Amino acid sequence: MARRQNAGGTFVVVLVPYLWLAALFLVPCLIILKISLSQTAIAQPPYTPVYDFAVGWAGFKEFISGLSFQNYSALAQDTIYLSSYLKSLQVAAVSTAILLVIGYPLAYGISRATGRWQALLVLLVILPFWTSFLIRVYAWITILQTDGLFNRALQALGIISAPVAWLASDTAVYIGIVYSYLPFMVLPLYASLQHVDDSLLEAAADLGCRRWKAFWKITVPLSLPGAIAGALLCFIPVVGEFVIPDLLGSSSSMMIGQTLWTEFFSNKDWPIAGAIAIVLLIVLVGPIAGFEFIRARDLKGR
Repeated sequence: MARRQNAGGTFVVVLVPYLWLAALFLVPCLIILKISLSQTAIAQPPYTPVYDFAVGWAGFKEFISGLSFQNYSALAQDTIYLSSYLKSLQVAAVSTAILLVIGYPLAYGISRATGRWQALLVLLVILPFWTSFLIRVYAWITILQTDGLFNRALQALGIISAPVAWLASDTAVYIGIVYSYLPFMVLPLYASLQHVDDSLLEAAADLGCRRWKAFWKITVPLSLPGAIAGALLCFIPVVGEFVIPDLLGSSSSMMIGQTLWTEFFSNKDWPIAGAIAIVLLIVLVGPIAGFEFIRARDLKGR
């Protein structure tokens, strides 16, 4: 009897997160998929067909017969959408690489600090989360203006002789993304580096291994899961980023988040917008599946 109760309790505990994911992730994705297979119409909502459960089986067959992959073929034929996807992937890849280069030394330094200083440094990393994301991006508009703080600091240091137009450029987008997503890279790396056994480094030193070589052979491989997790936490949301490129970037080269916003709100073309979202989801499933495969392999190896 006790075993049945324990089994029932375990089943409920496991079932609740799956129901949560189904309600808040799977169902919305299915709705977007249905919209992406529909046709644009001057109506409210601006697409057809709209399935009504009250019409029964005949209405369902009519709904199925009205589905079309025309929107997906339109994405493949129009270079605007392809360039937006490529631009988003490029910005995400470069930003993630910059974040990894900056975040790894920061996380390593925090993990090597003493207890009191370590807690303070972690607090400083998460401190930006206490302020609205939108306010922080708007602050960068003021900083990167021609007469802003950034140009003044560079001129004071003698790096530039005249103010530089940073806004409405890829450089401003990279600055905004790196600033906004740096905690997402530092925290997983810090958690991974925190669990590195110092006795392994001491053993390597006793055997005559140099510090840089021990770092490369021991610390880096052991921190690889944190680096992968941080890279995914940054790369995936950056691909669909809208606010930062819209406020700091140029309209001449739009990322896919901006294109999606334009189709959905400006052009009122919900089917095309749905197709863009579904393709973006498929593109991002690859890195997620790869990470899960690597994690499962590591767990099995242990």
